[in-house]
Amino acid sequence: MAAQKTILVVDDDQELSDGLRAVLENQGFRVIQARDGQQGKNLVYQHRPDLVILDMMMPRMGGYPVLEHFKGKTDAPPIIMITANEGSRHKAYAEYLGVVDYIRKPFAMERLLESVHRGLAGELAPEDKKEEKK
Repeated sequence: MAAQKTILVVDDDQELSDGLRAVLENQGFRVIQARDGQQGKNLVYQHRPDLVILDMMMPRMGGYPVLEHFKGKTDAPPIIMITANEGSRHKAYAEYLGVVDYIRKPFAMERLLESVHRGLAGELAPEDKKEEKK
């Protein structure tokens, strides 16, 4: 039997974070939560999660400084960014910084779970694969 995968959820929205935790734990994952990017960054080093779900906009430290910190680090976990932001430049920057997926809120939980499974398997989001082939 495979070891239980650990997912770190970094989001200041308590209701959303708790909802993600419930769904992910129901899928058999171990879930750790952080309320801002600084706490999330510290928890990555403490717990070495297999995947991070990271909100873009948070108090104290948002998602981009976290992505900037881990860019290029070989031991960085795969990161999925979630955001209510509609800007395409934000998405492009997140992808440049190495996210495995960029999901706009509100999202279907099935969409997030597909992304989690792809991220854990080391796969890119489908739209990223199309870009790679060009």
